[in-house]
Amino acid sequence: MSVKQYIQDNQEKFLNELLDLLRIPSVSADPKFKDDVFAAAEFVRESLEKAGAEKVEVCQTAGYPIVYGEKIIDASLPTVLVYGHYDVQPADPYELWDSPPFEPVIKKTARHPEGAIFARGSADDKGQFYMHVKAFEAMMANKDLPCNIKFMIEGEEEVGSEHLDIFVKENKEKLKADVVLVSDTHMISLENPSVTVGLRGLAYMQVEVTGPNRDLHSGTYGGAVGNPINILCKMIASLQDENNHITIPGFYDKVEDYSADYRKALNDAPFDLEAYKKELDIKDVHGEKGYTTIERVGIRPTLDVNGIWGGYTGEGAKTVLPSKAYAKISMRLVPNQDHKEIAKLFEAHFKAIAPDSVKVKVTPHHGGQAAVVSTDTPGYRAADLAIQEAFGKKAIPTREGGSIPICSLFQQELGLDPILLGFGLDTDALHSPNEHYGVKNYYMGIETIALFFKHFKNEASK
Repeated sequence: MSVKQYIQDNQEKFLNELLDLLRIPSVSADPKFKDDVFAAAEFVRESLEKAGAEKVEVCQTAGYPIVYGEKIIDASLPTVLVYGHYDVQPADPYELWDSPPFEPVIKKTARHPEGAIFARGSADDKGQFYMHVKAFEAMMANKDLPCNIKFMIEGEEEVGSEHLDIFVKENKEKLKADVVLVSDTHMISLENPSVTVGLRGLAYMQVEVTGPNRDLHSGTYGGAVGNPINILCKMIASLQDENNHITIPGFYDKVEDYSADYRKALNDAPFDLEAYKKELDIKDVHGEKGYTTIERVGIRPTLDVNGIWGGYTGEGAKTVLPSKAYAKISMRLVPNQDHKEIAKLFEAHFKAIAPDSVKVKVTPHHGGQAAVVSTDTPGYRAADLAIQEAFGKKAIPTREGGSIPICSLFQQELGLDPILLGFGLDTDALHSPNEHYGVKNYYMGIETIALFFKHFKNEASK
């Protein structure tokens, strides 16, 4: 039996296992799900052992554990390090889900006529990292594992991989490999398969604006005392000008200006602007003047408010002038922008623009560096050949707007470029209600990953 045949014969089993994993609410950001995060780690451990991995262990950290496993068949063969994460984003707001986020259901959609799995974590990243476990199982079952393999599946990616850098730095020999394979990105479509060659970095902040020492009656004090919500809104609005250019001094100092040829190559990728707007139910796109949508999400930095709150938000009315207002603000960064430096620039500027009527506190949360990888490597060539064999088309190299902080860490500490072989779609509602992942994408991913190992063995030996 071929590896491909094994995958086809075990599709139902592979799908049911993934559904079981998706039922575990492993939300790393919320302490009330702590036990569930540990349960997900145990699920991963058991899955690796059943698939044939050796030296499988749940490695404890100061936060959530990292699951490690390996299969070394021949020390002279190349080694592939697989990275993924079993933690997921919070599912809030629950009321916007069409079905419970941790009770996966399969429904057909226009983009997924064969069906899509609706559940938190289906595309990011449980459905994607689990493809690697199943591809490994298929290769092991057929005694057809071409390369050595190591797994490192973590539980803190959605909160910034805070403890992963320590683990990587302390376990360089254990993690020694020839390439890192990551499926935590998307492709253009099944008709236009692509490989991500660039990711943006991230600086994530929380701001707190304080006015009076208590909530006040808005009739008695309104107009005489600064309203922290009003002021916070004005401060946030001032962070971008009329061209949606970020106004923080020094923010763009290290941002690269790409050539016209490079920008043209980026925009040659298949992209239907009208379909994009229709999918999102918007009349027009919005962003930095002078750049296309592809450029705005691939090679330009951004600043966005991810949440804002304060005052009274309950039912009915309460005429209150609030004491405090809060916001969460994230900045997507491009190569050469250091997230720690940007965080300092943001804090200094945000405090400088505050009026004397309020006090400002800025708290940096997690961050990470941008990462760009070369298309002239054995890993990329193997990914391209695997896609050609599975999809019948060459891979299109793309730049993606998301952030995976571990990618730059792999480059710096292990000297390895990550191959970002993702199979989700940008319409899969990642981080949103009704997140989903195509069943066909899942099966095609398993098949393509197995083909990657075959081609990487050949490419790495050249």
